Amino acid sequence: MNSDHQRSSTYDLLAGHLGHLSEEQLKFFNAFKDNLAKSALYRPPTDAEHASHDEATLLRFLRARHFDPAKAQKQFADTEAWRMEHEVDRLYATFDSVEFERAKHFYPRWTGRRDKHGVPVYVYRLASLTGPMHKELTSVPTERRYQRIVALWEFMTRFTLPLCSALPHPGAPETPISAVTSIIDLADVSLGTMWSLRHHLQQASELATAHYPETLHTIAVVNAPSFFPTVWGWIKAWFDEGTRNKVHVLGKNPGPTLRGIIEPQDLPRAYGGELEWMFEDEPALDEPAKKLVDAVPKGPILFVDGQAVRPEVLPEWNVNGVNGIGGEEEQNKERGRASGESRN
Repeated sequence: MNSDHQRSSTYDLLAGHLGHLSEEQLKFFNAFKDNLAKSALYRPPTDAEHASHDEATLLRFLRARHFDPAKAQKQFADTEAWRMEHEVDRLYATFDSVEFERAKHFYPRWTGRRDKHGVPVYVYRLASLTGPMHKELTSVPTERRYQRIVALWEFMTRFTLPLCSALPHPGAPETPISAVTSIIDLADVSLGTMWSLRHHLQQASELATAHYPETLHTIAVVNAPSFFPTVWGWIKAWFDEGTRNKVHVLGKNPGPTLRGIIEPQDLPRAYGGELEWMFEDEPALDEPAKKLVDAVPKGPILFVDGQAVRPEVLPEWNVNGVNGIGGEEEQNKERGRASGESRN
């Protein structure tokens, strides 16, 4: 964890990314791909079909393990086994759209804007999870909360990041966007609230570390209360060292620092910018993004070959099976909650 004055000015955003690999890193990357292919964990591209995994995804695992091919393969293999066990592709493709949209209110939300490097800017306002929202959150079974988190991480990696990669991003337009910049807002949050949310936050953090590595670029903690060092003592074990080093505590006046990495028109007004956007709002896409998708579609969605498409639902998948939300009565409850939202 770093305070605002400790933020490194020498951090190289592009180090270890496609088009910016050292000779040694490139050697390790090629060895990693070869080893995965030999182990039937990865299918290289051919004239007839795309690779099973894009190179930006593979590099995330390699960077997370400091370019150690063997350790990266272990994490990658574990993730592939986890995806099969939890039927992640099926889960995402068949996730109920109404519940999916409702779930977004309990986790970091994309503002629809990007930082100066083209990285999507997410906001998480924890005070929004108090009162009735906290009661609603805790009413969801633990397993289903886990599935919601998985679906939202899939949305980020399979829609938001590919969309932002297709948009202009200065400095390295050929380098895919593979991570997000997150603003964690702790305004009006008590120590008791943080304690009550600890399992909720831990579940999401540990999932990201294990199976969506290197998807967090910068984490800016704003409006941190005086007890934040105590909270940090609880939560720092949820993250690996690399992620911990990306956490920056900016205090009560984050605007000057955030404007250094996010243009004012893309930074929400609450954090020192000019963008009229609140945590409850839908993504406020800029004009380049609107040219590609007009608006973010509701429900599970992919961004593939320059357009938004629905994930394929295979005939053998039972939409109302393990990915359902507890039958018709429970689905009606979700729809009732969604229709009661003041912002859509």
